[in-house]
Amino acid sequence: MPRPKGSKNKVTRSKAPRKITVANNDFETLIAEKTSAKENLTGEIATLEENLANIKADLKAKKAELKKLDTELGKLEEQKAAFDAREAEEAKKAELEEMIQKLMADGVSAAEILEKLN
Repeated sequence: MPRPKGSKNKVTRSKAPRKITVANNDFETLIAEKTSAKENLTGEIATLEENLANIKADLKAKKAELKKLDTELGKLEEQKAAFDAREAEEAKKAELEEMIQKLMADGVSAAEILEKLN
């Protein structure tokens, strides 16, 4: 049978709680320091939480404004497309009328004009 690895003579340390050594038993000063540090941190945390709440409210308002602008922009783009289509249709109509006037001025009959249009 093979031997187990490692030494059997290992020193095991017990995990005892760390003791605070205080000169002259000045516990009152240490407690006061730790309490003031805790109060400072608590105040900073409260300030940061308040700032975070304000930033979240601003973000929500900005997102709502952005959504509103996106919908308005979409509507304007649709109106522009409809306007452009209407303008193109009117331009075609004006060009067709101009062509008909030119053909009539050249002495072409109405029947021949209809044949050219079809």
